Amino acid sequence: MNSTLISLAVIVAGLAVSTAQAQTSIKLGVLSDRSGAYSDIGGEGSAVAARMAVEDFLAKSANKGIKAEVITADHQNKPDVGSSVARQWYDQEGVDVILDVPTSSVALAISQITRDKNKIFINSGAAASDLTGSQCSPNTVHWTYDTVQLANVTGGAMVKQQGDTWFFITADYAFGHALERDTSAVIQKNGGKVIGSVRAPFPTSDFSSFLLQAQSSGAKVIGLANAGSDTVNSIKQAGEFGLTQRGQALAGLLVFASDVKALGLKTAQGLVLSETFYWDLNDQTRAFSKRFGERFGGKMPTMVHAGVYAGVLHYLKAVEALNSKDAQQVIAKMKEMPTDDPLFGKGRIRADGRKIHDAYLFQVKTPQESKGEWDLYKTIATVPGDQAFRPEAEGGCPLVKKS
Repeated sequence: MNSTLISLAVIVAGLAVSTAQAQTSIKLGVLSDRSGAYSDIGGEGSAVAARMAVEDFLAKSANKGIKAEVITADHQNKPDVGSSVARQWYDQEGVDVILDVPTSSVALAISQITRDKNKIFINSGAAASDLTGSQCSPNTVHWTYDTVQLANVTGGAMVKQQGDTWFFITADYAFGHALERDTSAVIQKNGGKVIGSVRAPFPTSDFSSFLLQAQSSGAKVIGLANAGSDTVNSIKQAGEFGLTQRGQALAGLLVFASDVKALGLKTAQGLVLSETFYWDLNDQTRAFSKRFGERFGGKMPTMVHAGVYAGVLHYLKAVEALNSKDAQQVIAKMKEMPTDDPLFGKGRIRADGRKIHDAYLFQVKTPQESKGEWDLYKTIATVPGDQAFRPEAEGGCPLVKKS
């Protein structure tokens, strides 16, 4: 071989190595409840949303060197199971990002493991505001909603409607405790009073004894600090007890469209609730939801599914901008770049990891008002993100610089 051919061979080999080095392979792990109380709000729907985000990003990305794979697992709503999966994913399977993770006790454990392993956790499913408060992490982004936002929007609205005395039925773990705590603070701030509470095992199917205690308390509002099938069961049984006919109001502090669909409009009509996403908000949410439904048996996405989709999109945009998946660099870029996606619109990620976007106060339609199977809500109010979520300086997050 002459010197010219050798030189060309070296150049071609060098280009091949350069191209291989330029490729960025990403593994996304959707860790959810796939079989229990929260499987409808997250579950396989969260995996569908993550795959859609990858496909949509890659279709528009100019960087053809990015490759992304989505894997899934069931944490069974158990912190030890979730922690075991997370360690295996990070240590043995090369997972770069963990997504979703409903159940706050599991999410708090995953947040700490992610910090220890210097990976990235984009939470959409858990509610505890501690994720961006006292237990905040430089490796965690909390996307969709939290207990402070739910308290501010739903709790605040109920107190202003003369619901000034409250009794809580609370799921007995981190999420329920945080939701009762944060809603109690809003009630008291608005001149109301909490006159009692009871802790219900998680999950449970029989709320009769807890509802009887709430009924005998005489509180004007019974606050349901629970979610998923627990919320569905407690609302159904409250209807059977005739609580609302006796002058007591139900406050569903965390209610999803999937819950309302399961309850039916006849049972859920009039219920006031807060979400940060609804499939029928605008043309963009409707277009996404139509595509989602085509992949998921006709079901519309919950706000958890929407948060998974939007979180993956923003993460991939940061990787593309950096041409790197280094965790610290990517998290910094995610916080530096404004967020903008078709489901939540424009927003930002604060230093404490809290994603800021608008929240909505909805009321469930009557059967007569509904025009279709998934036509569930009417919008009462839009609450700007800076009003819906806790002020950054009040969370106690060590990442926030004090002025």
